[in-house]
Amino acid sequence: MKLLTLLSLFVTYLVTDCINIENTAGQFFSSGHTNNWAVLVCTSRFWFNYRHVANSLSVYRSVKRLGIPDSHIVLMLADDMACNHRNPKPATVFSHKNMELNVYGDDVEVDYRGYEVTVENFLRVLTGRLPPSTPRSKRLLSDDRSNILIYLTGHGGNGFLKFQDSEEISNVELADAFEQMWQKRRYNELLFIIDTCQGASMYERFYSPNIMALASSQVGEDSLSHQPDLAIGVHLMDRYTFYLLEFLEDIHPASKANMNDLFKVCPKSQCVSTPGHRTDLFQRDPGSVLITDFFGSVRKVEITTEVVNLTDPIEQVDESPANGEAREEMYSYVDQLPVSEIIHQKPKQKDWHPPDGFILGLWTLILLVFFKTYGVKHLKHIF
Repeated sequence: MKLLTLLSLFVTYLVTDCINIENTAGQFFSSGHTNNWAVLVCTSRFWFNYRHVANSLSVYRSVKRLGIPDSHIVLMLADDMACNHRNPKPATVFSHKNMELNVYGDDVEVDYRGYEVTVENFLRVLTGRLPPSTPRSKRLLSDDRSNILIYLTGHGGNGFLKFQDSEEISNVELADAFEQMWQKRRYNELLFIIDTCQGASMYERFYSPNIMALASSQVGEDSLSHQPDLAIGVHLMDRYTFYLLEFLEDIHPASKANMNDLFKVCPKSQCVSTPGHRTDLFQRDPGSVLITDFFGSVRKVEITTEVVNLTDPIEQVDESPANGEAREEMYSYVDQLPVSEIIHQKPKQKDWHPPDGFILGLWTLILLVFFKTYGVKHLKHIF
């Protein structure tokens, strides 16, 4: 009897263990995607919209840190704040006050810049309808196994988002572009995030499957700015993206945080506006969708049945020159533009020179004083 009880307990343990392994494996492979892409768009120009460029660069910095390479990121910036003549720190864009975090960095690759950021180019990138001469870096080369993150920031209203203060994209046009992507098998799952006034109106017309959408504000609400900086003279970020960035800073490639955690990123007490999300088109439970399914990258794993011996000693490679050949010297390039020194150096004081006409005016004054004192009759004593 005891033997049967022990046997039944052992079988129960094995079954439970197998179920846990299957659940873990099921969660790991539930996404079904094999690659990740990101399309990050800032639609605003002009210096007072500095925060929108910082928003896009903050998300760009996070997705790169979590593993998405530049070859799988399409970055569209409507203005170049780093090179703006009003920027007190050239070649930098800060997302935190007191200039704590520079999100521009040394390796930012902007694919569409300035007046290239248009509604037409954005829709062409999504649908893949680009001219044959378009370089690879400006293309979204996704497929039906791609998880795509689309992030938009700028000025908007009820049902539209402005581009360059000269044109706009409507929520209907955006919904139709996503449907074309689905029909052309250009994505597996899509995460749409927008930080703009009345942002929730932009995902109201979506009707394509496997889309999850988040917005910084509801219809009728403004999306507010954050982090004013007196030295730069403008607000550095929007509230929703600021708290999104803080959340992503704690995420690592092996993190188990899911989309339900992302929905709580910026409550109304912090954002002032009411963030919204839509999940009815998404087939999976948001609680089972990892943050890294969209903000991270799939790691390539090669499965092998062969035994790999990791205890074998590593053979040392002889790097000595053969046949008496001289060893080649290693050269390195010096920075051509010491930006850090240029930024912090004080201007040199110039030598003082009298203004134009100063000497002539001084001699005129001397002659007037002489004539006033001695008269013209003493002029012969001078010459």
